Amino acid sequence: MKPLRLEAFIAKKFNNKNRSRFSREPLHRTNERIRVPAVRVIDEDGQQLGVMDTRDAIQRARDVGIDLVEIAPTAKPPVCRIIDYGKFLYEEKKKQAEAKKKQVTVSVKELKFRPGTDDHDYDYRMKHARQWLGEGDKVRAAIAFRGREMSHRELGAKILKKLTEDLADIADVEVYPKMEGYQMFTILVPKKSAK
Repeated sequence: MKPLRLEAFIAKKFNNKNRSRFSREPLHRTNERIRVPAVRVIDEDGQQLGVMDTRDAIQRARDVGIDLVEIAPTAKPPVCRIIDYGKFLYEEKKKQAEAKKKQVTVSVKELKFRPGTDDHDYDYRMKHARQWLGEGDKVRAAIAFRGREMSHRELGAKILKKLTEDLADIADVEVYPKMEGYQMFTILVPKKSAK
């Protein structure tokens, strides 16, 4: 094997095969990337400076020592703000994180019964369902049938009816009892006033 020259080695090592063909565009156009003749300018204090020539707006931002950032590119004329771009991105990220924190995720908890489920087991599961509904989660109650139990579906329907009656004070029925394969299930959701 012939030794590679240093230039050939570097060229081979750093070819562009691993990089994507499309370079990622920045989220907002800044300074010289703003390609419109005139923009509406807002300064760092939030005061409107009016519609200006883009070059004048960039020069004004440079005089202050910060960036001209295009905030609303679809407006006529586009709205730009004189701000520190790094600080602007940081604040945007914080806003998104705060919005994500405020989102409420509802999970579906599942209770499994059998047609011969005894009273104590039923009470235990019903208390768990009550707790989950109180926390704002949905509850899916399912009854699994095996073999000959399929001919006695009324036993499963009776358990689900009893469950919906016992939880009627804190839950509404989203999906009424129905069969799906060898399972009969219902879905309960917390009442709006219970939250």
